[in-house]
Amino acid sequence: MAERIRLRLDVSYDGTDFSGWAVQPDRRTVAGVLGQTLGLVLGAGTATGLTVAGRTDAGVHATGQVCHVDLPATVWWRHEGTLLRRLARLLPADVRVRAMTEVVGDFDARFSATYRRYEYRVTDAPWGAEPLRRHDTLAWPRTLDLAALNAAAGGLVGEHDFAAYCRRKANATTLREVTRLDWRRDPDGTLVATVQADAFCQAMVRSLVGAMLTTGDGRRPVRWPAALLTRRERANEVPVAPAHGLSLIAVGYPEDPTEYARRADLTRRLRVPLEG
Repeated sequence: MAERIRLRLDVSYDGTDFSGWAVQPDRRTVAGVLGQTLGLVLGAGTATGLTVAGRTDAGVHATGQVCHVDLPATVWWRHEGTLLRRLARLLPADVRVRAMTEVVGDFDARFSATYRRYEYRVTDAPWGAEPLRRHDTLAWPRTLDLAALNAAAGGLVGEHDFAAYCRRKANATTLREVTRLDWRRDPDGTLVATVQADAFCQAMVRSLVGAMLTTGDGRRPVRWPAALLTRRERANEVPVAPAHGLSLIAVGYPEDPTEYARRADLTRRLRVPLEG
């Protein structure tokens, strides 16, 4: 069998006109566009095993998405110096491959990851979102209190069963460890939530944001989001924040490449599908 090499791709995209990451029949998706473009440059079926760190939902953006593909070594050696620019010429303007790096075969973009970090942007300005940021910033109709948002966020940090905030899947755990959750107000007045965890179940980030926003505008007490962690089913009263305010900004991996396989094995034992 011909030698194959694994490439790590660092990808960014504007999710506005995509139906999420995963390939879907008759729908425009990030994986679909990226896979098709790789086929145009390298030949159909040459790049195989496209695997992503976090399968973002429709409308969600990314500045720090990571995926991997496998190529015949001879193809990579032939195209290594030109592939990034050729992809830039052929990919649509709303998705970019920013870097391509040869990695060891044990690297798995999905299972070797140690964390995913997201940001959610909200403005409570009375005039709404700035026109140039309307695709990645939610306009909130009520004034938001930063201290209340951070008080609510503090109760959600740590390892918990986030069933109240997840769309449950058969045989999939809703146990997650949130290692960071906080809010800041940028100089332009925009509120930004940063949330980091080992992994997220489907709709979890937007549900957490939705719950916190109802405390930030005073409609719910700050202890309410954390109180929902006692639930073992989806809490229907939790609003899901719109997708367009959310961006995947970073994915972490072990610094030592020899740890990729061990991390992947650990992740597979801990949970079934990971969702962004």
